Amino acid sequence: MTRVLDRTILDRRQWLAGAASALALPSLGGGAQAQSGQIVVSNWGGDWNDRTNRLMEKPLVEAKGIRIVHDLGLEPERKSKLLAERKLPRGTVDIAHLNDSDAFEMDGHGVIEALDFAKIPNGKDIVPALKKPYFIPWLYSGVVIIYNRDKIKEPPKAYKDLWDPKFAGRIGLTNQLYFNYMMIGSLIEAGNLTRVEKGRERLAELRAKSNPRIYATHQQMQAALASGEVDIVLNYKARGLQWTKDGLPLGIAYPQEGAVAITFGAVMPKKAPNKEAAYAYLNAMLDAKAMADLAAASFYAPANGVALLDADLKSRIDFSEAERTRLKFPDYGYVAKNTAEWLEWWNKNVARN
Repeated sequence: MTRVLDRTILDRRQWLAGAASALALPSLGGGAQAQSGQIVVSNWGGDWNDRTNRLMEKPLVEAKGIRIVHDLGLEPERKSKLLAERKLPRGTVDIAHLNDSDAFEMDGHGVIEALDFAKIPNGKDIVPALKKPYFIPWLYSGVVIIYNRDKIKEPPKAYKDLWDPKFAGRIGLTNQLYFNYMMIGSLIEAGNLTRVEKGRERLAELRAKSNPRIYATHQQMQAALASGEVDIVLNYKARGLQWTKDGLPLGIAYPQEGAVAITFGAVMPKKAPNKEAAYAYLNAMLDAKAMADLAAASFYAPANGVALLDADLKSRIDFSEAERTRLKFPDYGYVAKNTAEWLEWWNKNVARN
């Protein structure tokens, strides 16, 4: 029985080619040796953790006799714990779910393990351009404009359109995507993702003039769209597809500036107490069937090359060729250097009541 602790955060062309192939290649299978014991998995909560547990952890990890204890919260909390435990002889976390930028940051601090891919047989199926020595890529998407089709007859075509006064009071943002919004501001102002100091002036203007509603979680944002509290949000394409499946009358607009891309995955802390069982977990993340099931349930595209997706699902979760060429990938070094200061600024200037 899974326990939950009571805690409540490339090469561009290579990546594009690899991501496209990830949605089309046949299954090759694979599995790791049976490890045992208990592992602590630090992850987001909500439906993200529910899907992870139902479609991957229970059938592929717990079924092998590995007991999972969940440590659920937001990403900054996970990073803080990894940093706080780096001088301890033994840590408390075996697996930490992170996005690609935060994994890069933690690797720079020397707190996560350089992975032995001989212990991750399914690692051979990772899209080559996504493979990193310290990070298991899992699912990816991009930040798009999601709107209520019944209420927004002329939807925004670009990120910058949300600053139009006609959308004032109708916009929703989530604290979980603060770093994406910071880079979107930079993209609007400077045409790239590395001038956040200019872009956040735009965010301050949006906060002052349009009074966007700020939500703690994706689930709260979905509820706000359902109730009519907001009509437009900036979130991952995968979330818009999930909410449409749930019955909301939503449209999705790919921003003219290009969508900010995101990859989610997991790392193993250097001080992980049960590394062998953690390797079994990382291998299970890349299981061909589990990844296909997760893609079908979440509408995030899988980051390995063997998940079997039918043509209809592929067409919905994938980006078109033109859209893929305009995906905007973070400069991981820039994000790692600035993300703590960004979060402080966001909390003081945007997330405040």
